[in-house]
Amino acid sequence: MNIPDPLAIHPDNAIVWHDDRLYLLDQRILPGETRFLACASAAETAAAIKDMVVRGAPAIGITAAYGVVLAARDRFRGDPAGWRDGVGADIELLAASRPTAVNLFWALERMRRLINALEAADPVPALLTEARRIHEEDAAANRAMGDFGAELIHGPTDIITHCNAGALATGGYGTALGVVRSAHAAGKVRMVYADETRPWLQGSRLTAWELAQSGIPVTVQSDNVAASMMARGEVGWVVVGSDRIAANGDVCNKIGTYALAVLARHHGVGFMVAAPTSTIDMQVESGADIPIEERDPQEVLACGGKRIGPEGVGAHNPVFDVTPAALVDCIVTERGVVRQPDVDKIRALMAAV
Repeated sequence: MNIPDPLAIHPDNAIVWHDDRLYLLDQRILPGETRFLACASAAETAAAIKDMVVRGAPAIGITAAYGVVLAARDRFRGDPAGWRDGVGADIELLAASRPTAVNLFWALERMRRLINALEAADPVPALLTEARRIHEEDAAANRAMGDFGAELIHGPTDIITHCNAGALATGGYGTALGVVRSAHAAGKVRMVYADETRPWLQGSRLTAWELAQSGIPVTVQSDNVAASMMARGEVGWVVVGSDRIAANGDVCNKIGTYALAVLARHHGVGFMVAAPTSTIDMQVESGADIPIEERDPQEVLACGGKRIGPEGVGAHNPVFDVTPAALVDCIVTERGVVRQPDVDKIRALMAAV
């Protein structure tokens, strides 16, 4: 479903509340098609998250917050006295949509706390204000991260990025790509090499599209090209996002990130993670405790709807891996930069107001 102006399609405008509905730029069909999917209920919102209409930890959290608004609207209309019980079930449905991205649970808990404190008869206005606040805060945090991260880059240089951690994955501007955007504006970026990111190809479909839309030079490369690129000595940084960061600084991100970190350390290339503090999970001691989502083997065994693997053969399809904190040069957040992260530095960051 296409929606009218002023809700024009743009990477910074991928999550839109309009006319009592939630609209999501359908990332499954980019860049060939640019089309919004309308969500009119919590169930439709949960399905959109699960089916990867929207992806990226911050964007998932924002989407889920709007999903709570839809839930409250429908439950209040059906049962003004007992709407809270129904919304509780809807929140659990949203929480089950993706297991790894901690921003999902952070946003839902924030909405849940507001629900418990509400005294007004109609909960929708207050909940919509809170969802919009989560959305706006994320976009502002990303711009701050972009500036912090860009200060660390001495250019012009080449940058490698993996998966998509741009505006499409956030409330706007992006985390890793926010750093790239700010660094490019400062004249520090010669070329961005976007790993294609098997098997969903978020790098070639989404990151390349976003950077091209922003006028930033980008070249797509196969995931296994990174080592030879680094060996040439032209790559200054690997810049990635994260779906969850443990209390000790271990970083969970799209599968293939760990390999990039190992390669970067071997070749003396900086490894930067850009993520908001809402991605840091102080309840998880290390990356070993982070649940790793395993998706349908057909995502690996087929391409474009055509099977490429032999019949009778299975596939291992973890969506994420964990990069040990010892391989991370810096974590860039909206509160500042943590260099050589460890448990004490992460704790100090999270304690800062």
